[in-house]
Amino acid sequence: MNNIKIIKDKINSINNTKKITKVMEMVATNKMFKTKKNIERCKPYIKSIEKVIKNLLSGNPEYKHHYFKKKKIKKVGFIIVSSDRGLCGSLNNLLFKKILNKIIYFNKKNINVVFSIIGSKGASFFRYLNYKILSQYNNLSIKPKIIDIIGLIKSILNLYDNNKIEKLYISYNKYYNTMIQIPKITKLLPISFSKNKKIYKNRWDYIYENDSKFLLNTLLVRYIESKIYNCVLENIASEQSSRMIAMKSATENSNKIILELKLLYNKIRQSNITKELNEIISSTLIF
Repeated sequence: MNNIKIIKDKINSINNTKKITKVMEMVATNKMFKTKKNIERCKPYIKSIEKVIKNLLSGNPEYKHHYFKKKKIKKVGFIIVSSDRGLCGSLNNLLFKKILNKIIYFNKKNINVVFSIIGSKGASFFRYLNYKILSQYNNLSIKPKIIDIIGLIKSILNLYDNNKIEKLYISYNKYYNTMIQIPKITKLLPISFSKNKKIYKNRWDYIYENDSKFLLNTLLVRYIESKIYNCVLENIASEQSSRMIAMKSATENSNKIILELKLLYNKIRQSNITKELNEIISSTLIF
């Protein structure tokens, strides 16, 4: 009887866990689709600002902003975008592994690395490994605003402007679809646009309200900010998608365990009934 009670308690406990994982799966799905819409809204802005920058550059070929100049690399900056919460599978671990491989590559070349981190998981991981963290931002909402991370962006760009770092990367999880999220390391600075002659064909001759150099300086900062913001959105969508898959898998595993426990429960119960019947029959034959 004790065995039957233990199994019953286990079934009830797993059923309660299954309800939680099912709700978490539904919440993650809803958040993923909302973030996906935000990514789609952000992409046209980045394409437009990139096009304007290219047109400005083509109109002023003699002026070269320091964001385009290649420097001798002594120190590299990393912006790491991670999650604040767990239960999202191996999403953060795969990203951290990729970053550590890149750090090893830089260390072999005697290049130092500094970090600015978004997300508590990344901060705790790299702090545990005794890496230098310049700035961090935690508890990012599901609908982040660029103003939330503007301080972190400015601090890392100031380092680049003052030649304290010569290269800037951003690492995040890129969202492709519900099933595929891939850890990426993308170079932000120096900027290198792909040469596409079609962009300059039939180009409008713009008349600028301010000096084109002033506009270019402002636009480049906005461009970097929008790229970082888009990476943050991509990582949030990847996190929610990975959590949705993890919770779905947990729910399915719960169903399998419950089925196995029910079979075991019925087997023990049947065995106990048979044992009681044998005892009754034996006692009857004696009398």
